[in-house]
Amino acid sequence: MTDFSNVTHLLFDHDGVLVDSEYWYFKATQDELAAMDIHLTLGEYMDHMVTGKSAYASQLSTDQREAFRERRNRRYASFLLSQDIQIPGVENTLASLSGSYPMAIVTTSRREHFELIHEARNITSYFDFVLALGDYAQTKPAPDPYLAAIDRFAIAPENALIIEDSARGLGSAMAAGIRCVMVKNEFTEHQDFTGATAKIDALTDLPELLGKRLPGFHRD
Repeated sequence: MTDFSNVTHLLFDHDGVLVDSEYWYFKATQDELAAMDIHLTLGEYMDHMVTGKSAYASQLSTDQREAFRERRNRRYASFLLSQDIQIPGVENTLASLSGSYPMAIVTTSRREHFELIHEARNITSYFDFVLALGDYAQTKPAPDPYLAAIDRFAIAPENALIIEDSARGLGSAMAAGIRCVMVKNEFTEHQDFTGATAKIDALTDLPELLGKRLPGFHRD
């Protein structure tokens, strides 16, 4: 069993780990491209998720790309307000862990979408800070987001543990030299997670993985 006794800080990905929003970003992207007669398959999108590079971008002019992104972002925002993206047990798990670990959210989400998601949620109250798109030089799978987080906490890589759900996030963690636990997510579960420190079926399994017997913790 992996020894996590030197882990002092937890760094959480956001979409797919704390809220079930990843499918809706894909759907918004797919719908808006279809309106431009560009047909994006789930497989193509999953490739984009891993590399961070979109195959459809080359089919659009600079002006078209900007207009597409604006429409896609509006559609995604509407999904965030209309769809159930709650993951059972997340807040209870965070509440239990927050007494033992300083924690941060490290996401590639746009700040406006992040804030929209959390307008009526209490999740962010358990975290010391949030790093979103624009708070670091390069996005995942580059190491920059997680290096920025450990720099802000002023800790060494070996004292942090990252919780992710995608190969892109895992790549970022590995590039930063930080151990990474993968949480099962049906949207990303067929990606390659070679190199992950551990895998869990749900975020509610994290306290047990860390060897924590947390008072009052339950998985509901």
